[in-house]
Amino acid sequence: MQGAKHQVPLRVYFTIFGLLMVLTAVTVGVSFIDLGAWNSVVAIVIAVIKMLLVVLYFMHVRYSTRLTWAVVAGGFFWLLLLLGLTLADYLTRGPGWLRYG
Repeated sequence: MQGAKHQVPLRVYFTIFGLLMVLTAVTVGVSFIDLGAWNSVVAIVIAVIKMLLVVLYFMHVRYSTRLTWAVVAGGFFWLLLLLGLTLADYLTRGPGWLRYG
């Protein structure tokens, strides 16, 4: 089994950690601002940026092989597929599907 060929300096980890903390503070700050329907969009965009930082740097995907990139992309494709199918079911239901009896 091959060992890791790329050494990441500690400065990179601390920088990414600082960015994650700043983005968390931005998320909290934006939650107090009324943006109407854009509140959820802004929160999701910030969450996706934080997710990408964690996956790329803390999970070492940025310096990995193409096979690792393919596995990660397949995982996200599967997540999008499941979310899409769930939303397709939810959005096509009639208005009275929660009524009992």
